[in-house]
Amino acid sequence: MAARTNEYQQPIGEPLSGWTARERPARVSIEGARCRIEPIDVERHAADLFDAYRQATDGSDWTYLTVGPFADLASYRAYLTGAAASGDPLHYAVVDRTSGKAVGTLALMRIDPANGVIEVGSVTFSPLLKRTALSTEAQYLLMRYAFDDLGYRRYEWKCDSLNAPSRQTALRLGFQYEGIFRQAIVYKGRSRDTAWFAIIDKDWPGVKRAFEAWLDAGNFDAEGNQRESLASLRNVQIGG
Repeated sequence: MAARTNEYQQPIGEPLSGWTARERPARVSIEGARCRIEPIDVERHAADLFDAYRQATDGSDWTYLTVGPFADLASYRAYLTGAAASGDPLHYAVVDRTSGKAVGTLALMRIDPANGVIEVGSVTFSPLLKRTALSTEAQYLLMRYAFDDLGYRRYEWKCDSLNAPSRQTALRLGFQYEGIFRQAIVYKGRSRDTAWFAIIDKDWPGVKRAFEAWLDAGNFDAEGNQRESLASLRNVQIGG
């Protein structure tokens, strides 16, 4: 496609006629087939979350997070109290609909309504949630909320560039890698280069169809194993 130019023959971006600032995300509950996303509530969620995180054999799940690990429920409650009061990041619990218990958290953050940009972050999934269909559904539900309900144009994922599992997860979920911001953050007494990923509104229809096809009950056998991977279904939907 030929670049658009202005009256000075300078290349310029595509027009966005009628664009208006988006609404900020709200403290809403989002129902899925397997899980529910709901605003953090310390009294409802703290004990369940702390117990879920204690299923891990060590503290390695906290290495690339700015907080944790937590030695006891009191210290975790203190952290969660601050998280629950925050508007950006806006933290949500992931509740397993079968058990009724919270098994992880994630947040919408760096919220930029004027430009329609938002980030998913502070993803803290316990062993009860990681590598399950619930975890994929949780990511899908929050992504759908940002694109379909709020109308954001860009949905970001950022992580420590050394965090290989997070980078792999971003790609599996349909984010496109955009590069490294060198020495972007200092946390836990060390320097972080940040890897950037994003899905934009033009990507979303195909990404959404792939999520829905993957989450469909027919994509799982009697033992709960996937028949087709999310990546393969996305290739079909996007034509990759």
